[in-house]
Amino acid sequence: MAVRNVIFDFGGVLLDWNPRHLYRSYFNDEAEMEYFLANICTFEWNAENDRGVPMAENVARLQRQFPEYAEPIAMFKSRWDEMLRASIPEGVALLKEVKRRGYRLYGLTNWEAETIGVAYERYDFFSLFDGIVVSGEEYVIKPEPEIYRRLLDRYRLRADECLFIDDNAQNIEAALALGFAAVRFDNPATAPQRILALLDENDA
Repeated sequence: MAVRNVIFDFGGVLLDWNPRHLYRSYFNDEAEMEYFLANICTFEWNAENDRGVPMAENVARLQRQFPEYAEPIAMFKSRWDEMLRASIPEGVALLKEVKRRGYRLYGLTNWEAETIGVAYERYDFFSLFDGIVVSGEEYVIKPEPEIYRRLLDRYRLRADECLFIDDNAQNIEAALALGFAAVRFDNPATAPQRILALLDENDA
């Protein structure tokens, strides 16, 4: 079955979101910052924000667990917008080229319901999408199969007509297991060419 729909992840593909953009100036010490992100405000902890746990609740719980880090933990919510530095030019250019070729565009992102509006307001390319599923609004996150199924069901898509693009290997594996075509956006300098080459074959 030919690809008709292209599904984009946001962070790491279209947007440069990284807690280091905020915490590098706070800690003034690379090793301490990395310790904080590896052991306090971890990827696993932030995944609960993406799952829809209220950020204030999640922050307060972590502050009780690590009171000595109460101030930087609070910043994860109060200064979240400083973690969203810029768009990724290569990813945005790919998005626009895929749209130009006539494919329907969808977004599937692990993102807090409370902050996704910041991205929408800051970057006008979101107007190109035909539909978006945000984990924080669904209370389920990638790579759990349910969030992929919700995207398919909501927009009446078939997995075998979809190409999924994400920077996370586990998310790619989950998509492949469900019957999507999928390409990992592991390098902005080379991934767009691989994706367009795949679409060239599809268009032929």
